[in-house]
Amino acid sequence: MYRQQDAEDKEYVGFASLPNQLHRKSVKKGFDFTLMVAGESGLGKSTLVNSLFLTDLHKDRKLLNAEERIHQTVDIIKHTVDIEEKGVKLRLTIVDTPGFGDAVNNADCWRRVCEYVDDQFFQYFCDESGPNRKKIEDNRVHCCLYFLPPFGHGLRPVDVAFMKALQEKVSIVPLIAKADVLTPGETKALKGKLRDEMDAHDIKVYQFLHGDSDDDDDDSKQEELKVSMPFAVIGSNTVVEVRGQRLRGRMYPWGFVEVENPSHCDFVKLRTMLIQTHMHDLKDLTCDLHYESFRARFISAMNSKMAAEQRAESPLPPPSLSSDEARKKKDEQMRRMQHMLHTLQQQMHQHSL
Repeated sequence: MYRQQDAEDKEYVGFASLPNQLHRKSVKKGFDFTLMVAGESGLGKSTLVNSLFLTDLHKDRKLLNAEERIHQTVDIIKHTVDIEEKGVKLRLTIVDTPGFGDAVNNADCWRRVCEYVDDQFFQYFCDESGPNRKKIEDNRVHCCLYFLPPFGHGLRPVDVAFMKALQEKVSIVPLIAKADVLTPGETKALKGKLRDEMDAHDIKVYQFLHGDSDDDDDDSKQEELKVSMPFAVIGSNTVVEVRGQRLRGRMYPWGFVEVENPSHCDFVKLRTMLIQTHMHDLKDLTCDLHYESFRARFISAMNSKMAAEQRAESPLPPPSLSSDEARKKKDEQMRRMQHMLHTLQQQMHQHSL
């Protein structure tokens, strides 16, 4: 027996500990995640985010009156908070879009959101191409929670336009806001209608990927999440004592709605998907699909523009230059390159919209 154990120890090289090394390195470095929330005012976006992460990210928010919303423009506001759980640190960034869908004329109200997502891709591309690549701050949007009103009769034109404009740039997770105003039957009917309309308009929302394991239970959970889309959610930061238990929810004259009760809403499913099971998949999808698509289009446009400029220049070979002249020419080329990058970025904004 001892000889068999000694033989196994001799055959053990040590690379089996690589997962542990990666785990320690990742925990030490920490994680970052950027979540965008979009939808018209009054749908409970701030309350839901606070309920998901048990924090108050909008304590200094200013509410606008009806007159101020007439000419309201879409703003981009970032809230960043550091969260730690069991020694794992998460740098969470919430990107809010106040003013979206609140004006009388909402034509192109999604343009500012598209520009912001592209700007983060562009900034990451510049940092990645720069001399210092070790400390790149990743502000790319990894997921967008889009809030749909519960009292409508399906998708509105602004909903279709927004999701079609963003679907190639970020993973979209549609939500039915304030689901406590609907009965279970109404919720089921509205979900089916929204899914049919998304398919009819060829809108691509986030697809839950099946894991590599052969666990049937994991596959059933993935299928359950797919069937539940769009999630019908309720948010609340109030803890009420009901039947001797302290529960988070909303008290009404006809009863109590529990936020974390799966039979009342899909809040637990959304939180599980977003934080516990699919956060890293959302980050990978942003990096491997959305950012790579932007990067490929940007480099292709940059190469085409550089080739056009080279053809326009004189075909004669350049004369020999002194060191000062060569340095000045190099600086001029860098300035031209930076100007060209910003010009291409603006052109890609116009082309994508």
